[in-house]
Amino acid sequence: MIAANKIRALVVDDEPLARRRLRKLLSRDVEVEVIGDCANGYEAIDAINQQAPHLVFLDVQMPEVDGFAVLEKLDQDAMPFVIFVTAYDKYALKAFEVSAVDYLLKPFDKKRFEQALQRAKTRLFSEREGVNQETLALLKELKARSLCLERLLIKSGGRAFFLKTDEIDWIAAEGKYVRIHVGKESYLFREGMTVIEQQLDPRKFLRVHRSHIVNIDRVKELQPWFNHEYRVVLHDGTKLILSRSCRKKLTDLLGERL
Repeated sequence: MIAANKIRALVVDDEPLARRRLRKLLSRDVEVEVIGDCANGYEAIDAINQQAPHLVFLDVQMPEVDGFAVLEKLDQDAMPFVIFVTAYDKYALKAFEVSAVDYLLKPFDKKRFEQALQRAKTRLFSEREGVNQETLALLKELKARSLCLERLLIKSGGRAFFLKTDEIDWIAAEGKYVRIHVGKESYLFREGMTVIEQQLDPRKFLRVHRSHIVNIDRVKELQPWFNHEYRVVLHDGTKLILSRSCRKKLTDLLGERL
């Protein structure tokens, strides 16, 4: 636990104006001492190892070494509490909303900053070990999200083109490969089910059966089937069997209970 001493804060951002603004906002809080700022990931790693800050305001997008890489290079037993700072919400927003500490999405106002800082204070004065484990789990999840493919290279009919994964309706196993269904079209993709499943965003796609993957946004309803089984009905009328092992995952993603 943190004693009556001030919270030691470090600011990490490759933009000088962003660093100055964070320092100014932090300087208004009598419970916080800004011990320094860093312009890149390498400086941040050295500063955290040498100065052991309690709290780090960490930019996500930085050249060479980004915010995720900074945390990966730190000793997990000495992991500081982190408020991520980012101008991009495409891969982090939802995850950060349930994070151990918080995120600040640029541009943010004074009120939003104070909310994030107060949340960090609450965590800092609580049991440190449990909270840090949540931060590490968040880091792992966000890194996995950043590796998800946003488009696939499709080769069909003597031509090659990129297909955005959001356009996929569902995927079916076809021998050792898969067939991707997009509207009234379908394309053979020369990867196996397990490989493509690992490349798709698990928040958007779910393997409902050993032979089928569906885009969650295309699911219209779940229909009772034989022997307490269910069928997944898509908006285009496609009906797929939902295996029992995948039922809870799907209902959790849909926000429903069977």
